[in-house]
Amino acid sequence: MALHMSWEPFGAGPQYTTGREEWAWLSLVTTCQERLSETFPNRLSPTTGWDPAGRKVEFTEFSTEQCRHQLCPPGAYSLMAYAEIPISMSMEDFQYDSSSLFLMHGVCKSKPLDLVFIIDSSRSVRPLEFTKVKTFVSQIIDTLDIGAADTRVAVVNYASTVKIEFHLQTHSDKQSLKRAVARITPLSTGTMSGLAIQTAMDEAFTVEAGARGPTSNIPKVAIIVTDGRPQDQVNEVAARARASGIELYAVGVDRADMESLKMIASEPLDEHVFYVETYGVIEKLSSRFQETFCALDPCALGTHQCQHVCISDGEGRYHCECSQGYSLNADMKTCSAINKCALNTHGCEHICVNDRTGSYHCECYEGYTLNEDKKTCSAQDQCAFGTHGCQHICVNDRGGSHHCECYEGYTLNTDNKTCSVLSKCALGSHGCQHICVDDGAAAYHCECYAGYTLNEDRKTCSAIQEARRLISTEDACGCEATLAFQDKVNSYLQRLNAKLDDILGKLQENESGQIHH
Repeated sequence: MALHMSWEPFGAGPQYTTGREEWAWLSLVTTCQERLSETFPNRLSPTTGWDPAGRKVEFTEFSTEQCRHQLCPPGAYSLMAYAEIPISMSMEDFQYDSSSLFLMHGVCKSKPLDLVFIIDSSRSVRPLEFTKVKTFVSQIIDTLDIGAADTRVAVVNYASTVKIEFHLQTHSDKQSLKRAVARITPLSTGTMSGLAIQTAMDEAFTVEAGARGPTSNIPKVAIIVTDGRPQDQVNEVAARARASGIELYAVGVDRADMESLKMIASEPLDEHVFYVETYGVIEKLSSRFQETFCALDPCALGTHQCQHVCISDGEGRYHCECSQGYSLNADMKTCSAINKCALNTHGCEHICVNDRTGSYHCECYEGYTLNEDKKTCSAQDQCAFGTHGCQHICVNDRGGSHHCECYEGYTLNTDNKTCSVLSKCALGSHGCQHICVDDGAAAYHCECYAGYTLNEDRKTCSAIQEARRLISTEDACGCEATLAFQDKVNSYLQRLNAKLDDILGKLQENESGQIHH
């Protein structure tokens, strides 16, 4: 991300003077993609840059809130920082690498390292200068992710003798590391750089001392800081160290011999050899090492193109994963919903239905309901629901289904739900006193038992032997009684004859009708 710089002095003329330099305000403005805005909080901490001469430039706190809501077009916003720089500097002279912004806010994650500082504490390094060296070491530690699974740090202190101040496995957090660095004291005269490198190789970069083995693929890095010419041979020992897989950085200060630095450092030399004129400006190199040890995190940058989830693997590497219910496509970036039902791991008793989200749900066959476990099914009582549609009787079957039946005297129609009358006589509502005779599916007539005759209502019956019963029960003694009895008999006989005539007439009509048919 490029920083576009422009002068923005507050009021007329320079803000103030420091006695040697006049200062003005420099505004650094950069436009970022909207997704990058989530990486930066509303207020960022102060950070530091340097001009080409090694002069320190402090960036004060700056805010994105006002710009994001008032000054920038939709989809983008500006980050603005203000720094004090010498007014004599031109814009072209000022160089600032914005990666430190990334480093501060999670876009950059330091690579795991086994890092050993080899620091010169010979008499030529004055106490105040040695303090600067320790500050330089602490600043680099601040930029690293320290931990047993991240970067481990050791310090080798040397002059004419060599002392390992602490091993790679000694400290696993920044605070204890920095306290240990602060307690380091200078040794004595002499500059035995070769012996210091050899000691680091033999004692500091060992598994016993906390270095990780070759199968871990953790880089082994040594940073040697010196201000003089080595008093022993460094060429061969440095070559052996490089051949063993140790990456060597050489930092020279003041009177340091540039040729010796080049013999120590790994290739390419322009990335591994550094020189500063005084210990007073050695701190500026901490940002260079910060950038060197930084692995930009594509997941935090938002450049990964993972459709669902981006997983950082360290050292700028990453891989994509998918949300639950999805599988990674062949392009290793996009995701497709998994057919959970096809996997046959769904557990649905009856029917598995895939959902768009890559999940699924269970359903049941008709006549069943889904249980509380959302997987198994129970048969429904269709008849109890009252939705069966049967006209007369609903009968539940075992399989969660049902069938219809009809009352006695009815038959089930072809729709298997409604009923039709099978026999009017069977219904018992015909009203015949003696006998009901079906004349088809919906017709009937009444008849009487033998010795009875059907009355005019065509339903009730009267006995034919009624007259005989009356004769047998009358008292036949006495004339008056006889006469009265004879009158009654005559009357009954007349009525009986009338009935007999009526019956005979009907019989003749029936016979006549049968003959015509």
